[in-house]
Amino acid sequence: MQTEITQDGDRRLHITRRFAAAPEAVWKAWTESELLEQWWAPRPWKAVTVAMDFRPGGAWRYYMESPEGARHYCRVDYETIVAGESFSARDAFTDEHGHAAEAFPNMHWQNRFSADGDGTLVTIDIDFATPESLQRIVEMGFKGGFTMAHGNLDELLAKQAVAGS
Repeated sequence: MQTEITQDGDRRLHITRRFAAAPEAVWKAWTESELLEQWWAPRPWKAVTVAMDFRPGGAWRYYMESPEGARHYCRVDYETIVAGESFSARDAFTDEHGHAAEAFPNMHWQNRFSADGDGTLVTIDIDFATPESLQRIVEMGFKGGFTMAHGNLDELLAKQAVAGS
């Protein structure tokens, strides 16, 4: 399975990825902090939740930590949620207190989850305020990092399938 990341115009990234797991398992991996922490950051980095409230108007505050201890803080503000099917959110780099870091672009995510044979298709559109913001995220290594994180998610879902059998 491969993560497909394409540019749709000058302010949107379109991402698709099929996972060999039921939609319920993939949904949980995207919406429960204990599971997000196990796959969200590209290795050798790790994701650590500061606080999570998965509901419209709620937020996930977390940081990604390098093996040397460097931390990059982020905040995901949830807007809409259709349980098991989709959610939208605004994502931003922040300081350690959750205040948006103006020097970095923020992103608007629309995530959709659908059954695909015996697996799940995840479709994501990420919108940016300006073409420069999109380009900056790409230059920061988003495509490679997100693809690596999806590989981590594949591993997590496979472990869960083995544990459940």
